[in-house]
Amino acid sequence: MSSFFTIIGGIAGIALLYYGAEWLIKGGVSIALKMRVSTLVIGLTLVAFGTSMPEFIVSTDAAIKGVRGVVGAGDISIGNVVGSNICNIALILGLCAVIRPLPVNKQFLKTEVWWMLGSAILLTVFHFFCNGLSRWAGAFFLLGIIAFSCLSYRSGRKLELQKSDEEKAAEIKENAGKILPVSLSVILVIAGLLSLIGGGKLFVNAAICIAQLMHISEAVIGLTIVAAGTSMPELATSVVATIKGENDIAIANVVGSNIFNVLGILGVAPLIAPIKSAGISMIDMYTMLAVSILLIAFMKPLKINRWMGAFFLLIYTAYTAYLFYKG
Repeated sequence: MSSFFTIIGGIAGIALLYYGAEWLIKGGVSIALKMRVSTLVIGLTLVAFGTSMPEFIVSTDAAIKGVRGVVGAGDISIGNVVGSNICNIALILGLCAVIRPLPVNKQFLKTEVWWMLGSAILLTVFHFFCNGLSRWAGAFFLLGIIAFSCLSYRSGRKLELQKSDEEKAAEIKENAGKILPVSLSVILVIAGLLSLIGGGKLFVNAAICIAQLMHISEAVIGLTIVAAGTSMPELATSVVATIKGENDIAIANVVGSNIFNVLGILGVAPLIAPIKSAGISMIDMYTMLAVSILLIAFMKPLKINRWMGAFFLLIYTAYTAYLFYKG
């Protein structure tokens, strides 16, 4: 009976993760717009980091459970990040491109996607040699996300200064409805964070319970159920942005989330306790690298077409089937 309530709690946790991210993004975007930050930078940082908060909460909570000796917690912590990064590209961008071909901003190909690929390569190297992440590796990743955020903000401010008065006026008019009173924005951010913390705890407990009941490894649970569940905010944000034609947000959300997942989440989690992830195989790492490289290749013509999206979906389906067959 206790397992039943734990699983029900996990379902409630998914709802809290989803709405928590929504509130955090709405309040955060409002604050960012008041600070006159471009939508591209908002997508790469605030929206991307906000939609990655479920992954952050789940992975750090799993790291804390690892300190307490919970078996498989490290696999969930890293598996969540690796699985989410694969899900973000292969499932979310794949689905978005099938719904509507996605024009690509040249800015992505200058720096951002290389940060995404570089962070994926670094994680693969650390996992290969250390079978996990030490505290110094976490500190190195954390410095990386700080550097990325500072460079993105600086780049965004530079782009803002280059805009004409007419462009600035049109942007202010377009975003007027998204700007909320400061007090309401702060309340939404706080409510969002509290919901994410509570939802993350419930979701991790349920994931570990399911793994034990079904005799499925914690690594497979982390790479699939946990990864897909915590990627729901990215899925909702990118699909809605695609339908509305806000392609910069749709793509930047995924690219920025993948950067934050590695450098931000796996920058903090190992500082709590070194993470061991024996259950995560190099095939999982290579899949993350492969879809990252494919995304860059598909972005080169400055449009991600429907067939490219369908190919990503096929990769995700095959990878998920392989995991459950193996696990």
